[in-house]
Amino acid sequence: MKKENARDRAEGIEKAQYLEGLKKYRDLGISIVIDGEELPEEDWSKIFEVKEDDYFYMADYIPDETTGKLQEIRFDKIYNR
Repeated sequence: MKKENARDRAEGIEKAQYLEGLKKYRDLGISIVIDGEELPEEDWSKIFEVKEDDYFYMADYIPDETTGKLQEIRFDKIYNR
């Protein structure tokens, strides 16, 4: 069994806090969209993955065009080339 170090624990805590923040936005009616669709909450952690294809996810904050209020947080793949 691999022993978790302090850095891994801290990173896990930061990820959990970020996901909790996304849940709060979702509870306010703001859509969380990953790869063009609203995925279930249990799939949200994929935004932290860096894949073999050398991509990562970047967030865009999309306002409502009439009110200017946040209506969607969109995560799309960004490729390192």
